[in-house]
Formats: sequence, C-alpha cells, structure tokens
Amino acid sequence: MIQRIQSIWLFLAAVVIFALFLFPYMQYADSSGTGYALKVAGTFGNVDGQPTRVSNSWLLTLATVLIGLFPLYIVFLFKDRKKQIRMSYLSIVSVLLLGVWFYLNINATLTAAGLPFALQYIGVGFFLLPVVIILLFMAIGAIKRDEKLIRSADRLR
Repeated sequence: MIQRIQSIWLFLAAVVIFALFLFPYMQYADSSGTGYALKVAGTFGNVDGQPTRVSNSWLLTLATVLIGLFPLYIVFLFKDRKKQIRMSYLSIVSVLLLGVWFYLNINATLTAAGLPFALQYIGVGFFLLPVVIILLFMAIGAIKRDEKLIRSADRLR
C-alpha cells in the first residue's frame, strides 16, 4: 500500500490540504489600513502590530480537516481499486466545493469591507486547491495503471 505511487500522491494531497492552515486564502486592508488575513481557522488581523484572531471559523476548519483526512483514508482502500477511484473523484468534488466556499467567503468579506473583488486580495491558500486537484488526478491515473496491470497479469494466468 505505501510502496505504490498513488499512495504518495494521496499523501501529498493531504499535506497540501493541511497547508491551508498555514497560508491565508485572502488578505486585505480595510479603510483604516488594518491588515486582515482570512485563513481556514478564522480571520486574523493586526492589532498593535501583533497578529490576533478576530473571528473563528469552526465549520470551515472542520470541513478542511475532513477533506484533508479523506485522501489518507483513500490510501487504505488499496484492496478495492474501483472504490479507491470513486472516492478519489469524490475527494476532487469536495475540494472544488471547498474552493466555492472560499470564493463565497472572499466575496462576502470584500463586499462588507467595501472593496471590489480583485486578484490582489487572493492569498496563497486559494491557489493550493488546484494543486490538490492535480495530485488527486495523478493518484487516479496511478490507480488505473495498477488496475490495468492486475488485469493483464490475471489474463496471463
């Protein structure tokens, strides 16, 4: 299970999802010049030069943890490759839905701050989601190659 390349791709996908806790998916400054960063764990702002949590986002945190654990769960489905592929596609859909959730949060926050939606406010965390999707597609390709190899070995017997 660990020696397969799809396990590495799935593990890297989980690591990149958990990296969302480190990188903000949006950064902006309000009209008073106070900088804010939206992360998965909540909104962080600079108060007296110190980064401080302004608000929590428990539901987004929980969703990100579950989506991050999903590729790790898929690694252990190595005995049922068809189920592994289906779950990988489900993981891709969940990452896409997380991206939509990020977009809606960004749009709502910028509207509340009176700022237009612009690329300059998008943080590194938002760009990690396509990396996760690419890694999951690479894992699906490796799983399909394994399935093809197993079928060809069965034909030889």
